[in-house]
Formats: sequence, structure tokens, C-alpha cells
Amino acid sequence: MNNVITNYLNKRVVKVFIISVLLVQMLMFQAGPALADIAPPYQPPGSNPQPDSNSTQVRMMAETVTIEVGPGSGDSLGKAQVTADFSMRNLGGEAENLAVRFPISASDGRSNYPEIKNLQVKVNGNNVRTRRIEGEDPLFGGSLVPWAEFEVSFPPEEDVQVRVSYTLEGTGYAPFVSFQYILSTGAAWKDSIGSADLIVRLPYEANPYNVVLDQQIGWSQTTSGGVIDGNEVRWHYEDLEPSYEHNLDVALVMPAMWQKILKERDTVAKNPNDGEAWGRLGKLYKEIAFLSRETRADPAGTDLYQMSIAAYEECLRLKPNDADWHAGLADLYYLHHNLTSWEDPYNHDDLLLASRLLQRAVELNPNSPKALELLEEFGWNDYVVREGDGYDFLVLTATPTAWVFATRTPESLPSDTAQPTVEATAIRLVETPIIVDAALASPTASTVAAATTATFTSTAPVQPAASSTPEAPASTESPRGSLCGAGALVLPFGLVGVLFSKRWSKRAGSPNFR
Repeated sequence: MNNVITNYLNKRVVKVFIISVLLVQMLMFQAGPALADIAPPYQPPGSNPQPDSNSTQVRMMAETVTIEVGPGSGDSLGKAQVTADFSMRNLGGEAENLAVRFPISASDGRSNYPEIKNLQVKVNGNNVRTRRIEGEDPLFGGSLVPWAEFEVSFPPEEDVQVRVSYTLEGTGYAPFVSFQYILSTGAAWKDSIGSADLIVRLPYEANPYNVVLDQQIGWSQTTSGGVIDGNEVRWHYEDLEPSYEHNLDVALVMPAMWQKILKERDTVAKNPNDGEAWGRLGKLYKEIAFLSRETRADPAGTDLYQMSIAAYEECLRLKPNDADWHAGLADLYYLHHNLTSWEDPYNHDDLLLASRLLQRAVELNPNSPKALELLEEFGWNDYVVREGDGYDFLVLTATPTAWVFATRTPESLPSDTAQPTVEATAIRLVETPIIVDAALASPTASTVAAATTATFTSTAPVQPAASSTPEAPASTESPRGSLCGAGALVLPFGLVGVLFSKRWSKRAGSPNFR
């Protein structure tokens, strides 16, 4: 046993040393913009127009912005058609002829400046020509980026209707996407904005499963105050003095991904004995229940995790000898263990379930591509070792005691917490009940039904908690600056997130991914 512990610790120390060296080198490096490699390239957001003068008497009386989301194509995560209608009124005694400006580009954080597509402008129902100028980056400030400019005449005490429409590209990492709209550029008009309605319209029913309301997903946090109504999420403001904190951000499951879920739900509803469809549904739920470096902790994310388990279990009930789907469910528990084990370091239930499912997958088919892919990850973490023609799953044998104390030391517990003995820990691991293969308990009817039909069906609008309100920056500087000083302390966590997100992206894109 001592040799096992020593060998394990030696391997673990080498890995920790390598990672530590990399982190130290990166901390010593004077980094550029923090967006590089820890956030996706940003697409230019929509934006309120602004006048070329700050002394105008023209007020924005009302605006309605509709972001109509459609599925993406090719490399696109999703696109939206934006229509922004503005009712403007000159409160002064003299006519004003203004050049109205609208940003059509912004830095993506990686020295690229993508542009809004298909821009059209109408004034009082008539198309107007635009010209290309340069102005300050509406997202990050500083750099000059392309803007569109057009002439508008504002007679005194008359309403002028301006419509701006364009195609907006979503930003993010699969399977999530976000869309932004900048309200703060409208602050240059006179007084406050009388009323503002922002509408995000989806091609299907909106709910907290496909609209991430209460959790920051890495690069996006849905703006607080949104109300779900049918296939729309709405925000309404009165007498708005627009600032950074009012800029709209909405985080969504990729439309193409959610439409796949709707398709598989329909398939299992029509043919509940289709084991492959149940497996595909479990896989899709799995993909949207996890973020790049954490589980979705919102109530919908917790539901999705359980819905994924239920769908996988129904798949295995119908296909008890399918190695790949056993490995797929093992992968679900393994991911959940990796992302939640810090909450309770002595709870290894998910890892045990994953290990037994993977062990069974290898027994069913030693050449299962999905099982082999997952075995590689287990081996990297020393959860399994090759033994002759087979594999020794260390957490299922006598050796997990060494593994427990090599990675979860009692010293990490508060001083007033009882420290378990080696023997006690081993007993807990051995006695944890496991259900696997043909003995897998058939999910209850209500659980299976939840996997196909679960939704937030309340007719009352769903509103996020007040705690989700993003804080405005303390200064007028760009919210995303250089990585230096105290900000550098975040880098190790950012690196872990990048490594995990890249591993997750590789797995999600793999044909073996179940």
C-alpha cells in the first residue's frame, strides 16, 4: 500500500509542478487585453444612434428594439434580425439639421473589427443614404472604428420617426450564444429616454432552460429585469438615463441546439421505445447543463442535469448492451464530479457511478470509441491504470484509499471537523450503492416524462432575481482592460477555464461524444 501511495504522489507532484511552472511564467508575462483566450471574439453589438453634437434639443421620446433570433448556419452560433424604431422630438424653437451616427463595428478583443451586416436606415418611412465615418469604439473606447452617419432634419415640436435595421451575429462558445445591444450611446440626446422597450424574440417558446437568466456564463450575463412572455423576453424602462449597466445582454442556448432538443423530444414522445433517440436526448441535455468550467447552478440547470440522467437511463433500459451509451452516462457523472467535487471533497458518488458505468462499457466492447476516449481522461487523472489485457479502476478496488488521501487531505477541512481515518474512508467508498447495466433501475414514469416535456409552465412571467443585476464599472474606462496588478491573480482560474473549455469543445465536437 505504501508503494501505491508513493507512486501515485510522485505522478501527481510531477503534474502539479508542470502546471505551476506554466502559471508562474504566465503571471510574469505582461499581458495585453484580458479578452485574449478567456472570452470569445466579440461581434459588434446593436446600438442606439447618437447625434454629432452634445447640445441638441432633440429628445428620444420612445424606442422599441426587437431582436428576432434565428438559427445559425455554418460557423455561426446564431444570427438575429434587429429592428430599432425611434420616435424623436425637437423640444427647441428652431429646426435642427443633425448628422446622426450609428456604430457598425467594434473590436472583438483580438485586433479584429467585424461589422454589422445589411444596415438600412429609414426616416419617416423613407430610405436614406448613409456614409462611412470613424468614431470611438462603442464597446471598449479608445480605438477608432467604422460608424454609419446620415442626415436628419428635426422641425421644432414635431415627431420624427427613425428606423434602423440590420443583421446581428451572436457571440460566444457552443452550445451557448449571446446578443448585445448598447443603450448608453443614446445618452447624448436631450434629457432622458421617455420609454424604452427591448424585445428578444425566439423561434420557439422561451423558458429558463433556453434563456439563461440567473447565471453568468463566462462572457455573458443576461441583463436583470427581463420578463419571459411566450416566445419573447422583454425589458421596459421609463425616463431612462442610459448608462453602461442598462446595456442589454441576453444569454441563450444556441437556437440550433434547442431545436435539436425539440426534435428529439418529439421523437421519443411518438416512439418511446427508440433507445437511440433517448440517448441523443440525454446527450443534448448534458451539453447545455454544463458551462465551460462549472455546472449551470440556476434551477433550470439543475433540472437539465436530472433530465439528462433520466434520458440516459431510459436509453440503457432499452439498450442494455450498448457500450457507447454506457460510456455516455459515465461521462455525465464524471463531468459532474469534476465540476462539483470541491463542494464536498469526501463525496465520490459521481466518480464511483462513472467508474462502474465505464467499467461495464469496456466489458461490453473493449474497442468502444467513446469508452476509450473516456478511459484516456480517467488515466490522465489516475482513476484507472492498464493491467494486462484489462483495466484496474482504482476507485473501485482497495487502492482508492491512496487516491483519496493523495487528493483530498483532511488538513483542508476546518479544524473543528472530525478527520476520518484511512479505514473509514475506504469503507465509505466500498459501501456506496451503485446501479449499473441491466440492474439499472428503470426511471419512474414521472422522471421520464420530465425528460421529454419538462418546462416552466407557469402563466406568470418569470423574472430573474435582483441579485443578477450586473454592476456598472466604477469609472468610464473600458470594462475590459489590461491584465495586470490584482487582475493577474485571476489568471490561474482563467487558464483552468480555458483548458477545460477546450477539452469540452474537443469532446463535444468528437464523433465519439455520447
